Amino acid sequence: MIPELRTRFNRDFTSADYASLLAMLERRCSVRIEYRVAETPIFVPLALLEEMAASGAELTLSLMGSPETLEAARQAIPAGYRVAGETAHPHFLTADFALVESEDGQLTPKLVEIQAFPSVYGYQVVLCSAYREVYRLPDTLGVFLSGLNEAGYWELLRRTILGGHDPENVVLTEVDPMHQKTRPDFEVTAQTLGIAVVDIASLEAAGDKLYYRNAAGRRLPVHRIYNRAIVDELIARSIRLPFDLTHPWDVEWAGHPNWYFLISKFSLPWLSRPGAGHWVVPPAVFAGDFLEGRGLADLAAAGVPLPAPSGPETVFDELLLKPLFSFAGKGIEFGPTQRRLEQIPAERRAEYLLQQKMSFVPLIATPRGMTQAEIRVLYLWPDGGKLTPALCLVRLGRGKMMGVDHNRNQEWVGASAAFFPTECER
Repeated sequence: MIPELRTRFNRDFTSADYASLLAMLERRCSVRIEYRVAETPIFVPLALLEEMAASGAELTLSLMGSPETLEAARQAIPAGYRVAGETAHPHFLTADFALVESEDGQLTPKLVEIQAFPSVYGYQVVLCSAYREVYRLPDTLGVFLSGLNEAGYWELLRRTILGGHDPENVVLTEVDPMHQKTRPDFEVTAQTLGIAVVDIASLEAAGDKLYYRNAAGRRLPVHRIYNRAIVDELIARSIRLPFDLTHPWDVEWAGHPNWYFLISKFSLPWLSRPGAGHWVVPPAVFAGDFLEGRGLADLAAAGVPLPAPSGPETVFDELLLKPLFSFAGKGIEFGPTQRRLEQIPAERRAEYLLQQKMSFVPLIATPRGMTQAEIRVLYLWPDGGKLTPALCLVRLGRGKMMGVDHNRNQEWVGASAAFFPTECER
């Protein structure tokens, strides 16, 4: 997106450097990287990243200022998974943006999803550093937002995760963490902050307290949980935890599980409803409202091109069907038919939304052709602090789906990072 930097990078790129990048990542993460890492970062004007960061923060605060919206989302939490001790605000937030062409031909960001759940906060720092070192990128290119440097970023992450507790009593919990593709992030975070990574199903309960076993087998009390376990995975794997999530345990949560539902894809129809005024949010409605209420009319009124009804075979090419509480793009369907929508049981239609499909503009010139970019802003919100955009994660792709799992057999796509020129470079 900054032509001179893009041209310079492509000219100087070598496959040997890319091999060095992958080797450096695996050394620094201490484990194999199981997903595709893009050959290149992207180079973006800081003003564009700040525009996205401001939009994500504005949307979040709008949702938090709407008790009606939050209560509706709370009712969507599956039975048995409404966790006690809900925090006043989420500790982590991610906002994903597509870059699309507006009606007047200008490049503009549009929200893809927003989620109050942690992302790869540790790994992404390592990736940015590796890109800089291997490709000899100048210090005049920045990566951290809100005026942070690397030390300030880690201190903010430390405050957010530890909350003032001894690292020995803070655990990162996940479902079978040693076999998750995000394990590189777990290892970086654990090594840097001095916390343990444990399977959430291995926690032990006694009285009102939770415990974990350290590497030596010693049982230690858990004072704070950095939660990375996703409810839909617990349900899909039929995992029965050895403790009741709804019980008021004597433990704090860094990333309380309820916020995974409270600010999520469930929020999109609320943010895009008529009169909401959030231009960055593409129109979206719940599947039930589309079939039985005002949803179809609202989408049409918002300017979404919709076909004339022609029975069960009607194809809604401009729409995406999304399950509300899946992660990493699982279950998304392009161009659903009327028949497919009607096949969703009536009692489950509130668990799906229909969102206007966005046409990503291919902006990144690579030796393998033009590539699309989805930019995720990573926010941190420590106890006693404020919602802070801190760093960006990027996905490069050429297909319909931008996730790294959907771009396996291509080159110059995958997980990436965003660099911006500072005043000196500009």
